[in-house]
Amino acid sequence: MPYTNAQKKQHIIELQTYLNVISFVNGVIPRIIPDGVYGKETIFAVKMFQREYGLAETGNTDPVTWNKVVSVYRSCISSKPVPYNVFPSPSYVAHLGEQGQIVYVLQAMLNDVGNNYDNAPKVDVCGNYNMETSNAVRFIQRKIGLPQSGNIDSTSWNMLVSFCEHINNTLLR
Repeated sequence: MPYTNAQKKQHIIELQTYLNVISFVNGVIPRIIPDGVYGKETIFAVKMFQREYGLAETGNTDPVTWNKVVSVYRSCISSKPVPYNVFPSPSYVAHLGEQGQIVYVLQAMLNDVGNNYDNAPKVDVCGNYNMETSNAVRFIQRKIGLPQSGNIDSTSWNMLVSFCEHINNTLLR
């Protein structure tokens, strides 16, 4: 049975998808949109991959290149999770009225505590540092012996992170 154009396009999309994932881990590899066309962008991405991993820079996906792409891709998707630092700096303080990513993460951690301890308050994960969030922070600060400001500084943050890690480690046993 002959190799169809649809099969060829699907294989190119697979290659482009692998290279795209690899580009998030290795910034030397340019990001490409998987479109099934082995055009200039794909050739360049393959050449950069070949250069980065010590292969002949042809821009063609020969078996050696393909096997290396698959190997690197698999290591990217099966590697240990990378920690994500969301707290901006030791002097930063999150407070009432704040919005954004750090507040989402804070609220998710507070919710984790609330879901695992009957006496701990639960909060809506909405990204807005509201009174409900501030009160839940005060509750945690009181329980761990910190001043009850309702604000999250690096000390309160670190204690809350440690508390959530303890909860998760206990649940995984």
